[in-house]
Amino acid sequence: MSCSTEALAVDQFWMQQALQLAQQAAAAGEVPVGALLLYQGQVVGRGYNQPIGQQDPTAHAEIIALRQAGQALGNYRLLQTTLYVTLEPCCMCVGALIHSRIARLVYGAADPKTGAVDSCYPLLKQPQHNHQITVTAGVLQDACANQLTAFFRERRQKRSSLK
Repeated sequence: MSCSTEALAVDQFWMQQALQLAQQAAAAGEVPVGALLLYQGQVVGRGYNQPIGQQDPTAHAEIIALRQAGQALGNYRLLQTTLYVTLEPCCMCVGALIHSRIARLVYGAADPKTGAVDSCYPLLKQPQHNHQITVTAGVLQDACANQLTAFFRERRQKRSSLK
């Protein structure tokens, strides 16, 4: 197995774990996004979308994972960490990633409406930032996108059956 093939297999493994977290969000009626933060190969933070349940607009999967990791590592600087998230982060989450100084971001599905990495607002590509994050996009992209599509399709079907 080549190094790049091995790295892809590792990324796919962790993204699969993030997809399972996203399923927890869907089961709670939240938009299915899951995130894991790793430090030295160990999970130090995990989260799934919970803004409705927590009545907190900042309770995105990424933010929850960052908060847990900060507590676990005893520092708000999350140096040498990798975040796996099923959906391209929004502006708020990208800002938190920059401030936390994660080393690497791996995401699954692009977000053509609010994505702030590659899709709408390429915030990580701004040269003004004193911290640069390595990005790997599209890991298990189809599975991540299909999970979101299925969630919204089911939500629309429920709404139309209530009419």
